[in-house]
Amino acid sequence: MLNVAIKAARAAGAIINRAALDVESVRISQKQINDFVTEVDHASEKIIIETLLTAYPGHGILAEESGKEYGAKDSEFVWIIDPLDGTTNFIHGFPVYCVSIALAVKGKVEQAVVYDPTRNDLFTATKGRGAYLNERRIRVSKRTQLKDCLISTGFPFRPGDNFKSYLNMMADVMQRTAGLRRPGAAALDLAYVAAGFTDGFFETGLSIWDVAAGSLLVTEAGGLVGNFTGEAEFLEQRECLAGNPRIYGQLVPILGKYSKFASAGDKAAVRQAAAADAPATDTQDTNEGAEAAEPAAPKADTAKGEDAPF
Repeated sequence: MLNVAIKAARAAGAIINRAALDVESVRISQKQINDFVTEVDHASEKIIIETLLTAYPGHGILAEESGKEYGAKDSEFVWIIDPLDGTTNFIHGFPVYCVSIALAVKGKVEQAVVYDPTRNDLFTATKGRGAYLNERRIRVSKRTQLKDCLISTGFPFRPGDNFKSYLNMMADVMQRTAGLRRPGAAALDLAYVAAGFTDGFFETGLSIWDVAAGSLLVTEAGGLVGNFTGEAEFLEQRECLAGNPRIYGQLVPILGKYSKFASAGDKAAVRQAAAADAPATDTQDTNEGAEAAEPAAPKADTAKGEDAPF
């Protein structure tokens, strides 16, 4: 199944690379403000679905552009597809985008492919068998102190996103780390955490097809992934935190108060900080000690969010 997913990802990557040669001729439409889709997204998704269903006609499909329109509707095997993660980058010619394909079995991700066609980088993982970049085993970074770490994120861009809260979140992280990056493709961000290129990643507003494949890469590379409060059942919760175990454990107390699952007291404090329109820096002293502490283990799978997976 992983080999079929690789075949599908490479076929989609070939379509994307051909289109990238003349990106200004690509037809673009907007799903909503700042949320773009191109004919390349649709062509990429079409070849992926055709490849997967030719091999496995009884499997289900959950894809970004076509949803559950194709594939079996009641299969325990569901392919979760983002045909072009980083569309905004792609249409500007900014070479940070990828194809993301995951296979969930009974709601648990068991196979993952993230393919970067610009670099011909192929990230793969099978549950219980490790994560790989171009057939070389990868592991999360070994950094233990947040001040030495490079963290990636995604900025809010949709109408209705809470910009003030996100600015406070960024301020909380930026002042404790070596750097904060916003590459623009969440699936690739997670793959980079798995490979140790970055030490952690956080973002809100993500859909399941953005994080399904990347999350398995992280865990199979020895990292942790969950929501901002540390619960592991995060796929449908629209917030994602990942990192090596030590750094994940230090990010949870920093970002947990911004989670929709945070305590009422934490939420009130965040609202007050946002209302004051000032970065929330008053928690620095209380969290500095966490840098040397052992990580908080991921909590039990207690918070499944408003929607059960699939």
